[in-house]
Amino acid sequence: MSGSTFGELFRVTNFGESHGPAIGCVIDGCPPGMELSEADIQPDLDRRRPGTSRHVTQRNEPDAVEILSGVYEGRTTGTPICLLIRNTDQRSKDYGNILDTFRPGHADYTYWRKYGLRDPRGGGRSSARLTAPMVAAGAVAKKWLAAQHGTTFLGWMSQLGDIAIPFEDEAQIPLNPFFAPNAGIVPRLEEAMDALRKAGDSVGARIEVRARGVPVGLGEPLFDKLDADIAYAMMGINAVKGVEIGAGFGAVSQRGSEHGDELTPAGFRGNNAGGVLGGISTGQDLVVSIAIKPTSSIRQPRASIDRAGQPSVVETFGRHDPCVGIRATPIAEAMLALVLMDHALRHRAQCGDVTLPIPPIPASAG
Repeated sequence: MSGSTFGELFRVTNFGESHGPAIGCVIDGCPPGMELSEADIQPDLDRRRPGTSRHVTQRNEPDAVEILSGVYEGRTTGTPICLLIRNTDQRSKDYGNILDTFRPGHADYTYWRKYGLRDPRGGGRSSARLTAPMVAAGAVAKKWLAAQHGTTFLGWMSQLGDIAIPFEDEAQIPLNPFFAPNAGIVPRLEEAMDALRKAGDSVGARIEVRARGVPVGLGEPLFDKLDADIAYAMMGINAVKGVEIGAGFGAVSQRGSEHGDELTPAGFRGNNAGGVLGGISTGQDLVVSIAIKPTSSIRQPRASIDRAGQPSVVETFGRHDPCVGIRATPIAEAMLALVLMDHALRHRAQCGDVTLPIPPIPASAG
């Protein structure tokens, strides 16, 4: 299977299946000399892992990461870093009834048509479980970016189904299972999720993610635009159906006099561009929003076909998230970090000697 490697200079190759013995990734291109241990990676995996609340899948995986190579005496060596996460709580029997049928909205049918066979256990390679290795790799990228450029990442849920979540306080984000920046709305979100689980249905979500302290100049003018690579990375996350950078589709109704972010010696007067102009970072916050579709594996009977092409009815009995978006925030942060890490190394390789007589203007004029 091709398409399992992400990045150019900071390359992450993802391996494993949902119900196999383990999942993981190999990172090639990490600069040598950075202090790195499992303790640097585990916190982000803990934010993403299943079984952390009644609102997500009750598959109870510890997602404990193991560093198998690329680190010696606590520092990266510049050689490939292999990260392993063992699967410990598979229940493959839950998928016996879909061996010969296809879940509507899922990748079952397309995988079968492409490869001629498929692993039905938990979705096999198409499972969102395969985002865990990317979160682990993203934690490595986050550490390097923070050390080299002071770059930090912040993500949150801004909408659950038809419930908009107003941003009030980022300090609230780690204090609830929804990554919601608003403590007052959490009871309403919990009520909505409880009703969905009882009904055997699912719902989508919108996730916002920001990168702060991004250096100026990342990205290329044409086919390797920074925002194009961000969109590519975000669309690689399971269940993502839409990506916006900056004002996104809101730019359609804006005038040029409003959308164009004015520059002053004191900084930019807006950020409708989302931190990217002409495919190159401006030094402002990178502003990204993703739309996640409702979970395809639901308990309600749905019309489908079997492998003989005959009509069938599908019900899914495994353990699933009524909203996969609940655990998507750390995944979106990780993928943004991987894009920035790769582009930072590419920029250093080509333009590391470029100097200008004046410093870049501030990200915001205040």
